[in-house]
Amino acid sequence: MEAYIHETACIDQGAKIGEGTKIWHFSHVMPGAQIGENCILGQNVFVGSKAVLGKGVKVQNNVSLYDAVILEDDVFCGPSCVFTNVSNPRAFIERKAEYKETRVKRGATIGANATIICGISIGEYALIGAGAVVTKNVKPHALMLGVPAVHKGWVSKTGAVLGNDLKCPETGEHYQIENGQLKLLL
Repeated sequence: MEAYIHETACIDQGAKIGEGTKIWHFSHVMPGAQIGENCILGQNVFVGSKAVLGKGVKVQNNVSLYDAVILEDDVFCGPSCVFTNVSNPRAFIERKAEYKETRVKRGATIGANATIICGISIGEYALIGAGAVVTKNVKPHALMLGVPAVHKGWVSKTGAVLGNDLKCPETGEHYQIENGQLKLLL
């Protein structure tokens, strides 16, 4: 299935767009950007030349994915969440050679209006709450809330908040904590 590009979207020559991807109103994809199959980019999304999106990524309205932002498969970015790529920007100093990679791993969710400071990694299936400001690496399945974001609990693969029994209320899957990491019991 061919990608759908809304007539108001701007896709620069050299951008790679996967099959089945939908790019909506007023979005801009720069040359060299890589977008996987079956992604959805909402209204007014910007994708930089060195940004990479895996398969099945959903980016809601008003999100800018600057150079060095990497979203692995099945990542969800809520409306108006913010990514950065330089630690100490100044209008009068060009720091393009100093961009820091930010990686959001498979299945993670970033809530609306959350801010992700550059140079960190967000673990698989982590959930970043709306409005949180993430300043350091996030463990897989971690629930991060607040400003600055702090670890407040664990979430299952489906995003359900886990209780003390570490059992997913949606799937019945059981988890355990090993060496400070949440692991699915098989």
